[in-house]
Amino acid sequence: MAGGAFVAQGSGRKYEGGVTCFVIITCLVAAMGGLIFGYDIGISGGVTSMDSFLKRFFPSVYNKEHETRDDDNMYCKFDSHLLTLFTSSLYLAALVASFFSSTVTRLFGRKFSMLIGGLVFLVGAIFNGAATNIAMLIIGRLLLGVGVGFANQSVPIYLSEMAPAQIRGALNIGFQMAITIGILAANLINYGTAQIKEGYGWRISLGLAAVPALMITIGSFFLPDTPNSILERGHPEQAKRMLQKIRGTDNVEAEFQDLVDATEAAKKVEHPWKNILQPKYRPQLVICTMIPFFQQLTGINVIMFYAPVLFKTLGFGDDASLMSAVITGLVNLVCTLVSVHSADRFGRRILFLEGGVQMIISQILVGIMIAINFGTRGVGELSKGSANLVLFFICAYVAAFAWSWGPLGWLVPSEICPLEIRSAGQAINVSVNMFFTFLIGQFFLSMLCHMKFGLFLFFAGFVVLMTICVFFFLPETKNVPIEEMNRVWKAQWFWGKYIPDDAVIGSQTYTA
Repeated sequence: MAGGAFVAQGSGRKYEGGVTCFVIITCLVAAMGGLIFGYDIGISGGVTSMDSFLKRFFPSVYNKEHETRDDDNMYCKFDSHLLTLFTSSLYLAALVASFFSSTVTRLFGRKFSMLIGGLVFLVGAIFNGAATNIAMLIIGRLLLGVGVGFANQSVPIYLSEMAPAQIRGALNIGFQMAITIGILAANLINYGTAQIKEGYGWRISLGLAAVPALMITIGSFFLPDTPNSILERGHPEQAKRMLQKIRGTDNVEAEFQDLVDATEAAKKVEHPWKNILQPKYRPQLVICTMIPFFQQLTGINVIMFYAPVLFKTLGFGDDASLMSAVITGLVNLVCTLVSVHSADRFGRRILFLEGGVQMIISQILVGIMIAINFGTRGVGELSKGSANLVLFFICAYVAAFAWSWGPLGWLVPSEICPLEIRSAGQAINVSVNMFFTFLIGQFFLSMLCHMKFGLFLFFAGFVVLMTICVFFFLPETKNVPIEEMNRVWKAQWFWGKYIPDDAVIGSQTYTA
């Protein structure tokens, strides 16, 4: 059932059709690819805080945690590069996989890339759940990383290409929504499995990663591929039929012609990786690099990966630390809904800017609270009131990220690249994201040990910088059809000089 006709605002072209049940269902199924990423983000921190897991695989960390000296440095209790390698190795594998998945996504289609991601992630989950030594754990994590690399490459592109322009933000943010659901589910599962006295709860937590893997694997069998991808692989009639189906009308000539033109331009490009380095693609190259870089240097994965460990470091009990992680996961989920509602209504820029300001304030306050209670020696404790206040500030920080840099960090890079560099642009987005996720995951506990409360001020400084960059260099992209995006760059005060005039001939220019 179609939801009526729509006009691509500012493009001067009217695209017939509208929002259909078919496109919403397919986008919801595809967005489940975010579950595997989210589940892993949430599960690793909880598992690494479980005594039974630490005792079996990381006994030195377990012994250090349970030492009871009055001068214990709380900042350094979990400082172990082997422990952080368990978390971070996944993202190193995802970094490498993102480059291979770029080619697979372009040559064989978006759904095939999702299928590979789901299958490899499933094998990794089995390895982790059955692990008997650190080698099996790391191999499992590497396989999970390959799955995440393929899913994160293909799903955002799939969603952006299937969705009509006026709800592209909401449907694409479904990917981030699935990530937050995965994180919350993992936090709840960790809380439950930690209560198992026999000590095998960590196996259940890690093994249940097979559930979201099966969901995206099975779902990808039934998904259609996008009209853009079908055209890209040389099947114009099939692509047109698919476009008619997802728009709910036979009259799709204007939109289909735009897709054909974009595909013809893309076919002239023999080397998309070399092509994206050309000056006319400078805006896309910089934004697809800048956004994932800054997204990770918000410090969000300090909370998402290590929330239970961080809360235990600050003196929360075992159950309290896991429950606090559940609370932050719930805040993350609820506030992502704000972005689903607001991204297409108020635009991307206002969410980026408001979220940045709120994160700056929250991180500074968390740093001050930790400094007051633990100082530079890491000796002290939080009163119940202080602990609740720290949790509140962390939740305010998570909320700001959840309606801004979380979903928009995936949405904006996936919607700004023309077809001829789209796979390369998304591969850059994923690989930069995974590289800095790896660095944060690997070195956070060591950074906490050495930088102490100053670590939160360190991340706040990057949030200041990235908010300034968004204000000056990121134009508004809401309601703009993907194939019309060059008009936005041409109108922007800084990027306009890179866009040749022939790239925007034929319709009016947007106001950036």
